[in-house]
Amino acid sequence: MVDKRQARSRRARQTRARIAGTGTVRLTVHRSNCHIYAQVIAGDGAKVLTSASTVEPEVRQALKNGGNIKAAAEIGKRIAERARQLGIEAVAFDRSGYKFHGRVKALAEAARAAGLKF
Repeated sequence: MVDKRQARSRRARQTRARIAGTGTVRLTVHRSNCHIYAQVIAGDGAKVLTSASTVEPEVRQALKNGGNIKAAAEIGKRIAERARQLGIEAVAFDRSGYKFHGRVKALAEAARAAGLKF
């Protein structure tokens, strides 16, 4: 019997294996009940190039709640801006086994709107 966590980690492993084959930079997302985190990771997976999350002090002041769609959209915009400052235009989106729905979808759409291609 496979539980929810095992199923999500299996989906995440499959996605990461597919992305690793291409060797492209990846935008990975992690969500908890209270916060959402995004990282841009190098193609070889060895180094985090930039990150954004709702636990950053300036984001916490601006947003009342870090675990909603509005917060996810703000993090998507911030991660796209930071990646573009590093000269990164295109990434592979790694949703870490989460469904492309709700907060994950809001983050992805905000990153696309801010100029990141995936």
